[in-house]
Amino acid sequence: MAFLIPSRAARSGDDPIFALNAEARKRALAGEPVINATVGALLDDDGKLAVLPGVAEALRAVPTAVSAGYAPIAGPDDFLRAVVGDLFGDRTTSGWATGVATPGGTGALRLAVTSFLEPGQALLTSSFYWGPYQTIADEAERRVETFRMFDGQGRLDVADFEKQLARQREAQGRALVLLNSPCHNPTGYSFDADEQKAIAEVVAREAARCPVAVLLDIAYARYGATDPRHFMDRLIDLGGQALVLLAWSASKAFTLYGQRVGALVAVHPEAFERVRLKNAFAYGCRGTWSNCNASGMAAVTRVLSDPELRTRVDKERGALKSLLDQRVARWNQLAGPARLPYPRYSGGFFTTVFCQDPEGACARLKAEGVFVVPLPGALRVALCSVAERDIPRLVDAMARALA
Repeated sequence: MAFLIPSRAARSGDDPIFALNAEARKRALAGEPVINATVGALLDDDGKLAVLPGVAEALRAVPTAVSAGYAPIAGPDDFLRAVVGDLFGDRTTSGWATGVATPGGTGALRLAVTSFLEPGQALLTSSFYWGPYQTIADEAERRVETFRMFDGQGRLDVADFEKQLARQREAQGRALVLLNSPCHNPTGYSFDADEQKAIAEVVAREAARCPVAVLLDIAYARYGATDPRHFMDRLIDLGGQALVLLAWSASKAFTLYGQRVGALVAVHPEAFERVRLKNAFAYGCRGTWSNCNASGMAAVTRVLSDPELRTRVDKERGALKSLLDQRVARWNQLAGPARLPYPRYSGGFFTTVFCQDPEGACARLKAEGVFVVPLPGALRVALCSVAERDIPRLVDAMARALA
């Protein structure tokens, strides 16, 4: 007798990245000199999780009455004000923002998918994308469609973005676009000023014909070489013609991966529309996860609101960013001469090496004790978890695997 509905009956119970990480850890514990470039968390050069001490102290200081109690469904007001301040600073458009707390950036993505697409409709994102986008869409009975990410010159293919966005407009009468920049997962690519301008122009043209919501997934923005607020400003300048959404996450920026603290923020110039958005989001929260981690939100609120603590945490994060930047520089120094084909990479947790047989290359690398993540047409390399001293071996192994 089958109890699961057919669409759930054949699903895998494990995420492939977590499975690869588990295999790498098992071999390392057995004494093998493993390079584990699968982990999507920043590790220090000893392989330990890099944590911001100031954030950890703020978390430990949360009163029991706060940590044990229910948080408001939409999130505490002081937390939401702190997030908006973190996103916009003193920009006047901060008054156009509304949002709710979510369990990490993943919760923000899930809430956006169910709020702006009907069942059966498709979100639009780049052809290389974070795998859970598909999982989120599938679980919510939506779909993923893509535009070609890179053109023949290795730049963002804005022409195909426009083509696919127009096709979606004709097919479903609305669009939800997910863009992950700076420090795109999995490629490490960050949109430059010309690409940002071109995207905004495309969105403006299509938003004049149908409702278009653009969600900026900025999970890795604190580790990039560019300020994501420049791109935000370009889109917000559309002034309600398109809806701008932001998936804000404390996981990477505050090294609070396990606390699951995030927010979905919407930007619209009309107050009545902000009320409708907030109400819809809060209803979705109640019906999905009810409310979020009270301890994590309290700690993040304190870090963002206490000037002295915020300055300290920014300095601590700067040290982690320098650690990662050194790995990025070492990779760029070696990967080019080794003829590894990868996109422009100036910062962030990941880069991606293009190849025609990713599964085969991954198997050859595993035989050498090197673990990366196979993707359609590429291998994802998590430099966030690779010590700088191991990058020469990593590059050499990848060059052999692709030869």
